[in-house]
Amino acid sequence: MSSRRTWFSVGVLAATTLAASAAAAFPHVVREGETLAQIAERTYGRVQMEQVLVAANALDAGAGVPIMPGLRLEVPALGHHRVTAGETWASLAERLLGAADRSDVLALSNDTYPWIEPTDGLEIIVPYNLRYVVGQNDNLLTIAYRFLGKRDKAWMLHKYNHLKKDTLRRGMVILVPLTDLPLTAEGKAEAASAGALVRSEGAGRAREAQRRVDAELPQLAGDVRSGRYIDAVARANRLLGYGDLARMQVATVHRHLLEAYVALDATGLAETACAAWREADPTAPLDPIELSPKIVRACTSSTDLHLRAPAPEPTPPPVDAGVAR
Repeated sequence: MSSRRTWFSVGVLAATTLAASAAAAFPHVVREGETLAQIAERTYGRVQMEQVLVAANALDAGAGVPIMPGLRLEVPALGHHRVTAGETWASLAERLLGAADRSDVLALSNDTYPWIEPTDGLEIIVPYNLRYVVGQNDNLLTIAYRFLGKRDKAWMLHKYNHLKKDTLRRGMVILVPLTDLPLTAEGKAEAASAGALVRSEGAGRAREAQRRVDAELPQLAGDVRSGRYIDAVARANRLLGYGDLARMQVATVHRHLLEAYVALDATGLAETACAAWREADPTAPLDPIELSPKIVRACTSSTDLHLRAPAPEPTPPPVDAGVAR
């Protein structure tokens, strides 16, 4: 057996072993006549993603080179996680990515910063930990450009892998956190049939709803500021209808609803909106300086309605009360 064939066999074995911890990867069994490029284009919509398949499966195949029918490939995909109260980027990174100090990568992957903790109910993406075997001419700059699209993300690889110095050795295995892994409709269907969507908690449906709400919240605030209260009510209720929102998103929408209902003199609806706002964000203060007297009054009434016990009905007098004997 040639050394190339031996290396190939070891690579497949290593891929099978390592893939067990790749939570969102799903399997694909190579069919007759398929190439890695074809699988990449069908799954991701981009032929260039072939290099991800090569690295994820420890294969040494060039572009367009046929691969053996029956070979089981692991196809990288993103994981998803719904944040619960008390979770931080550090605790999530330790559990999902293997180390607490990878929290900055996890936060940045979700379009935020490590010092802004995730909110309860937020759905986040979990990067795929690509295990890459360093080649003879590789360095952090070339690996960052190849898999992350930018050379200036080399710092991320350095920190993510706890490297003491920049020098890489041939044969060293490093982790590359991938986030640019959008699946085509056909790729999603294959992932679903493999059960990967269940394992990755809905494959981003909640995250998509939350991103849509984030995009429209400035418009909702603009409706309220501009006095378009009917439009604000319609938009807010549409956003709530998206479902699976983070608690702070729910709080923000109901806060705008409260102001719109107060302006429309819809007292009962304003009280309901305030109750929902403060239930989603119990720390929200009723500051009379920041809030109008009508809003404070609606919220006070809402609190009274929720906290005040109904008065006991008066005991009816005896039937013969007041009758002289």
